[in-house]
Amino acid sequence: MDSRLPLTFIMITLVIDAMGIGLVLPVMPDLIEDVSGGNLAQAAIWGGILSTSFAVMQFLFGPLLGTLSDRFGRRPVLLVSLLVMSLDYLVIALAGSIWILLAGRIVGGIAASTQSTATAFVADISTPEQKAARFGMVGASFGVGFVLGPLIGGLLAEYGTRAPFYMASALAALNLVFGYFILPETVTDRIRRPFAWARANPLGALLDLGRTPGVSRLVLMFFLYQVAFFVYPAIWAYFAKARFGWDPQMVGVSLAMFGISLAIVQGFLIRFVLRWLGDRGTVIYGLAFNTCAFIALAFVANGTIALILTPLTALGAVVTPALQGLMSRAIPDNSQGGLQGLLTSAGALAMIVSPLLMTQVFWVATADSTPFYLPGAPFLVSMTLMFACAWVFLGRDRTASA
Repeated sequence: MDSRLPLTFIMITLVIDAMGIGLVLPVMPDLIEDVSGGNLAQAAIWGGILSTSFAVMQFLFGPLLGTLSDRFGRRPVLLVSLLVMSLDYLVIALAGSIWILLAGRIVGGIAASTQSTATAFVADISTPEQKAARFGMVGASFGVGFVLGPLIGGLLAEYGTRAPFYMASALAALNLVFGYFILPETVTDRIRRPFAWARANPLGALLDLGRTPGVSRLVLMFFLYQVAFFVYPAIWAYFAKARFGWDPQMVGVSLAMFGISLAIVQGFLIRFVLRWLGDRGTVIYGLAFNTCAFIALAFVANGTIALILTPLTALGAVVTPALQGLMSRAIPDNSQGGLQGLLTSAGALAMIVSPLLMTQVFWVATADSTPFYLPGAPFLVSMTLMFACAWVFLGRDRTASA
């Protein structure tokens, strides 16, 4: 199979999925204040609720869509989701209340759950040796989406807080047409797996895949890492406004810098890191680098220095694709959709926990009544989680040795 055009479609789809998160970040504080009223601290709480609702749907529907794609194929699941996503962006663009905005984010979370199906497609067309690097391309696609989303959101904010969503709707519709004509089906009778409700939920998927030695521990580490790393989209707009007084355009530029660096690291540099350090060394390096980055961001007080640090922090973003490669090679071909669905749920659960945790920590550290003022406090929470990830990962090594 010539995988170039289908792989391009998958990368575009993942970019649009990532835009669903990044697009709203620069305009979210102003949009929430517009539709609900209240101050910045209250808007941060609503922002956490909206992010959590999006993530809850991904948590619930990730294994379901992944399992459906193992049975009925990747193509129909991906194309239908793009149609729903395009319509959902239109609904959000027309939202006149916080409740319609919440409903839009709920539906968007379901449509974006096809990350598992898209990643399973990548596993289908990749050799075992290619998987970790191509999963890096998946991460790079999210980095590009993380660039385009905040950049479009920040630039189009001048035309109103709704304008970015019209653009996203059009992009999803165009990609739907592209995929309809070029996307093949990769699920053949050799790897087709009967649908089972027992595997179509997060707990069932974990129990099914947990029979493979070491997978459960890696899934736990994946979850903890995602909670820590999601501090960037969860808190950055509020942190930058409180700490440096940045406007939406400046927030968009800083997030774009981070996303570009993320795409370069996961789409290009990770190939060399994997070659030099191997999977285990890559994970350990990423955890150590992220620990240092979180400490620096927690206490930075100068906007210029923060802008310099922003792209550098992405250099630690090699942990996720290395973990995905380890897990994907450990399970059979007919379980790839289920694995990616489980990882989507783990990531979504992290997106549920992280915004609520990080925004609450931000609120406590910046409220008028707080005995100390530290907008960067959420980054200290993420630093602590890096130590927890290291403990889980090194504990896996000890178990394997025994």
